[in-house]
This record gives sequence, structure tokens and C-alpha cells, in this order.
Amino acid sequence: MVRMSAEERRESVIRAATSEFARGGYHGTSTEAIAKRVGVSQPYLFRLFPGKRAIFLAAAERCVEDTIRTFREASEGLEGEEALHAMANAYTEVIAEQPERLMMQMQVYVAVAAAEAEGDHEFGEAVRAGWMRLWDTVHLPLGADVAETTTFMAYGMLVNCLVAMGFPPSHRVWEGLYPSARFEGRLRK
Repeated sequence: MVRMSAEERRESVIRAATSEFARGGYHGTSTEAIAKRVGVSQPYLFRLFPGKRAIFLAAAERCVEDTIRTFREASEGLEGEEALHAMANAYTEVIAEQPERLMMQMQVYVAVAAAEAEGDHEFGEAVRAGWMRLWDTVHLPLGADVAETTTFMAYGMLVNCLVAMGFPPSHRVWEGLYPSARFEGRLRK
């Protein structure tokens, strides 16, 4: 059996943490569950990351970076409405095929709100910085138009909420979205 490097283990921890946090949230997920999923001891887990918060932030950062990469690749060489539909289509494909990414996003928003309520603003600042990178990634292909970017991001959040709540693709709530953001035929049953 080939031994993994510390960096490869870190990657496996981030993937496992994303799965665990997506299902259980920050407060409902134990580091024991993450360590078990990876196949390492908790002490080893804490040699890779200083604590649960650091693991969660690494998973949150990965989630944002994956979404940025999705938008960047989808909009490459495009602008305006072509970029908008390419990014919307790519995003809906990703969250239909990888629902854990969507659920992780939703858990991140909840965790930030809880941290802010507890007076921990550093946590939210880290997440907001990532979200602003996401905003900027969308903003430029949409012609650096604030209204277009806001609308695109608002539709994205609506899609997140509709999918997270389990609205079927045929439900009337999807009718107002642009066709590239609809889930018709994309969601797993």
C-alpha cells in the first residue's frame, strides 16, 4: 500500500469534511466522524489542521474555489448574455451532479450567521472574502455590470434554496428563472 503525503491527506480530509459538514453542519459534525471517514486518528487529523474550525474553513474555501473555477471555465472567452447562460448552465450541472457542494454552501452560510451571533466576526470575514472572489469572477464576464451581477447571484441563491428545499424541476416556482438556470432533467431522483 502506498503511503499518502501530508498534502494528500489534507486533501482527503477536505473532501471528507465537505461530505460530513454538508450533511451535519458545523455544530452537528464531529472531528471524529471526519477522521473516521478519512481513515486516520483524531490526533493525526489535528496535526494536519489546528482544529475543527480550520477544517471547516478549508472545506468552505474549497467549495468557493470550486465554484469560482466552474464559473471561470464556463465563461472563458464569453461575455454578456452568453457568459451568463454558460455560467448558469455550468452551475446547475454541478449542483445537480454534486449535491454535497450545494449543501456545503448552505451550511457555510448558516455557520457564518451563527458565528456572527456569537461575536466571532473573523470567521465571517474569511467566508465573505471568498464570496467576493466569487462575485468578481462573475462580475467581469457580465460586463462589470453591477445590476447583472446582482441578478445572476440572486438567481443563484434562489436556485440554491429551491434545490435545498427539494422543489421538483417541474414545479411552477422554477418558471421565472432563465432556462439555463432551470433543473429540468438535471436533478437526480
